[in-house]
Amino acid sequence: MITPALHSFTSWWSKTSPEKYDLLQVFFTLFAIFALLWYAWMFLKPKNRYSSPLPPGPMGLPLVGNLLGLDPELHTYFASLSQAYGPILKLQLGSKVGIVVSSPSLAREMLKDHDVTFANHEVSTAGRIMTYGGCDVLWTPYGAEWRMLRKVIVLKMLSNTTLDSFYALRRREVRQTVSYFYSKGGSRVNFGEQIFVTVLNVITNMIWGGTVKGEEKASLGAEFREVVSQMTQIAGKPNISDFYPGLARFDFQGIAKQSETLARRLDAIYERMIGQRRKLEESEVGEKSKDFLEFLLRLVDEQDDNSSTPLTLNHLKALFMDMVVAGSDTSSNTMEFAMAEIMNQPKVMSKIQQELDDVVGKHNIVEESHIHQLPYLEAVVKETLRLHSPVPLLVPRYPSETCIVGGYTIPKGSQIFINVWAIHRDPTHWENPLKFDPERFLNNNNKWDFSGSDFSYLPFGSGRRICVGIGMAERMVMYSLATLLHSFDWELPPGEKLDFSDKFGVILKKKTPLVAIPTPRLSDLALYT
Repeated sequence: MITPALHSFTSWWSKTSPEKYDLLQVFFTLFAIFALLWYAWMFLKPKNRYSSPLPPGPMGLPLVGNLLGLDPELHTYFASLSQAYGPILKLQLGSKVGIVVSSPSLAREMLKDHDVTFANHEVSTAGRIMTYGGCDVLWTPYGAEWRMLRKVIVLKMLSNTTLDSFYALRRREVRQTVSYFYSKGGSRVNFGEQIFVTVLNVITNMIWGGTVKGEEKASLGAEFREVVSQMTQIAGKPNISDFYPGLARFDFQGIAKQSETLARRLDAIYERMIGQRRKLEESEVGEKSKDFLEFLLRLVDEQDDNSSTPLTLNHLKALFMDMVVAGSDTSSNTMEFAMAEIMNQPKVMSKIQQELDDVVGKHNIVEESHIHQLPYLEAVVKETLRLHSPVPLLVPRYPSETCIVGGYTIPKGSQIFINVWAIHRDPTHWENPLKFDPERFLNNNNKWDFSGSDFSYLPFGSGRRICVGIGMAERMVMYSLATLLHSFDWELPPGEKLDFSDKFGVILKKKTPLVAIPTPRLSDLALYT
C-alpha cells in the first residue's frame, strides 16, 4: 500500500527527527552504491520501448525520482500537478512508476474499459505481513481466490439479510451514544472521537459479540484496539522496501520485524476467540448466539474438502482486519465532516430536523427503517462524500499488463492513483464545486449514487474492486446521523470557529477534531435512556 508510505515519507521529510537522519543515511548509502548503475542503465536502455509515449510529469532525480519533491497532502499536491501536466501524469517513486489520473473520462477507461487489467492492488511489506500474506479481500490478486472471498463478504457477511439481523446490535450502540451525549448536554464533546468508538464497537461486536461476554469482552476489545492502532502506525511509516522492493529482504528499518511481532499478537487474540467459539459450540443447546466468527467458522467446517479455493482460518482472520480498519475510520470520519458542514449551515440542520420530525415525530426514536424516507439527509451524506472523499486517491491499483490509456502508455506494474478528491471538485462537472450544497443531489433521478457507474462521483470506487462495505457504511452513517440530529441541537463552543482543513492519510481525516455542544431537543426524557 504505497499511499500511506508516500504520505508518511513526505510528512517525515518536512520535519526534523532522529528517524529522519537514520533514513537519510540509508538513502545516501543507496545513492552512493547505485548512482553509477542508474546512469549506466539510462545510457544503455532502449530509447523506444513503447509505441505510445509515457504520460508527462515533473523531472525526477537519480535513484529517488520525485520522492523528495512530494508534498505531505498528496491529494492536493497531485491536483496541483494536474493543472500543470494535464489529467494524467507520471511520477517516479523510487524504483516504481506512479500514474495519477484526475478526470472522469480517464477513470472510466481504467475502471471500466480496462477493468480486468486494473483489478489488482499491490500490498506493502507491512500490509502483507499483517494480513496473513495479503489473503484478505483488499489485497488478494484478482482471480478465483478473490472471487471466493468477495462472495463470502457480499453474499454472506454483508448481505441485506445479515445486516438486518444485526440491527439490534447497531441500535444498542447508537442508543448508548445518545445516552452519553445526553449526559454531556451543554458541555463540550469530541464528536469524532465518540463516533469512532461507536462504530468500532458495532464492528467488533458483529465479529465476536456473541462469543465473548462481560469483562472479558471489554478486556479483549481494549487489547484488540491497542494492537490495531500500533499496526496502523507501523503500516504508515516510510519504508525503503516499498519504494525499492528488491531491498525488502534486508529490512533496513526493521518494519517487517515489528509487523511480524504485532501480527503474532493479533493472531493470538484471534486464536483465543476461535477457541472460545469452539467451546461455546460444544456446550450450547437450543438457539445459539450469533456473530461473524460463528458464521465463518461454520463455513470453514462445512465446505467441500475438494474445493480448489478453500476458505481458511487465515482468510477469516484477514477479513476481520479488513472490516475493522476499513469500516471504522471511513464511517466515523464521514460523520464528523458531515456534522461540521451541517453545523456550519443552520438552514441545513433545520431542514434535516424538520424532515426527521415529519417522518419520525418528536415522541419516538429513529429506527433504521426510517432512513429510506429521509431524502434530504441522504443528499447531505452524498454531498459530504463528494467534498470529503474518505479515500481521496482510492486504493492504488496496478495494471497486470502494459496498456494504453488516454493515448499514453501505462507500464505493467505502475502504481495507479485515481484522484477522486480532484474529480469531485472539477468545475467542468460540478457547479460551484467548492460549495457544500446538498440540493444538487435532489431531483437528479439518482444520477449520482454509490454504484460507481457515473465516473464524476466515485466515493466508493468503481468496477470489480468497488468497496464491498457500501451497504454497511450507508446504514451506519445514515442511522447514526439521523438519531443524533433528531435527539440534539448542535453548536460550537463560544468563540470557536469551524475548521474544514483535512489531513491526508490512508483515510482522509479532519485536521482539527470537531468539538461541539449537544443540547437535547426532545421533551420526553425517556427517549434519551
